[in-house]
Amino acid sequence: MPPLLQALSGHRPSTLPVWFMRQAGRSLPEYREIRQGTKMIESCLIPELAAEITLQPVRRHRVDAAIFFSDIMVPLRLAGVDVDIAPGIGPVIASPVRTASDVRALVEHELGDTAMITEAIRIITAELSTTPSGEADWTPLIGFAGAPFTLAAYLVEGRPSRDHLAARSLMLSDPDAWAALMEWCADLSGAFLTLQVDAGASAVQLFDSWAGSLPLADYAAHVAPWSRRALASVEGRVPRLHFGTGTGHLLEEMARGTDALGIDYRTPLDEAAARLPGVPLQGNIDPARLLSGWAALEAHAHDVIARGRSAVSHVVNLGHGVPPETDPTILTRLVETIHQA
Repeated sequence: MPPLLQALSGHRPSTLPVWFMRQAGRSLPEYREIRQGTKMIESCLIPELAAEITLQPVRRHRVDAAIFFSDIMVPLRLAGVDVDIAPGIGPVIASPVRTASDVRALVEHELGDTAMITEAIRIITAELSTTPSGEADWTPLIGFAGAPFTLAAYLVEGRPSRDHLAARSLMLSDPDAWAALMEWCADLSGAFLTLQVDAGASAVQLFDSWAGSLPLADYAAHVAPWSRRALASVEGRVPRLHFGTGTGHLLEEMARGTDALGIDYRTPLDEAAARLPGVPLQGNIDPARLLSGWAALEAHAHDVIARGRSAVSHVVNLGHGVPPETDPTILTRLVETIHQA
């Protein structure tokens, strides 16, 4: 069994596994070259292009997993929602969902044609299932989806927001509409995860960009049940990771209904392990350290590895995504260092 899957199952492999969120992306010159002239969402929906971008960091860095090149907006687009990713802004929803009637209209949407996702994963897993030496070991593919709250926040706000006032206001002022919206988002994310697992993904990650903006009580009452619903779609089939940013106050609640928990760079891994006994952890190198010089990064990486020994098992990753300014050779060197630890 590949080291990543061993670690996500609560065992410690002989080699510490590592992959990076946003490893398939803007830091790689080969990515920037192949993406020229193609918009973000469209690039996710061209099977050969999505597959090539997914595989680039595996070939370059020798990481222990590929993460499917996608975007949290892709399922919305496949369900017929008018969404685009505007350069310099981020996701933009043409018709934000603000009222109960808006919600009722939205929940009529279902995933449409998904053949391009299945084909992309077929191409990816065909390459990942072989190694240069022809050995039986192989590299797993991680499927990916946005968590229900993050999808709902974008749908309600219409674009990125610093405080998510409109989304949080709908949550509190119309709990029934909010529940209907979150149910739809959970089922959409769950269907997208299921699609990827059916096609060959060996693990999944549910990514919550904005849950950290919520108090614990609101998260537990109005969000956590829907994230668990999305993750339940592939329960027992593959290991499930749950990750959010700024969610140190939510860890215990987030750990319910998942197999492993990603920890962002704000919470030391030994503290997270003490709060979450028996839970495999992922993380949590500070992305800023990738830009701070090798000496500082190496020392920080060894500290993260040492703290990660407090957990039942550990997958090394960043505490968020790879910054686009990162020198790719630094990532390759970091992977080598982690594998030798």
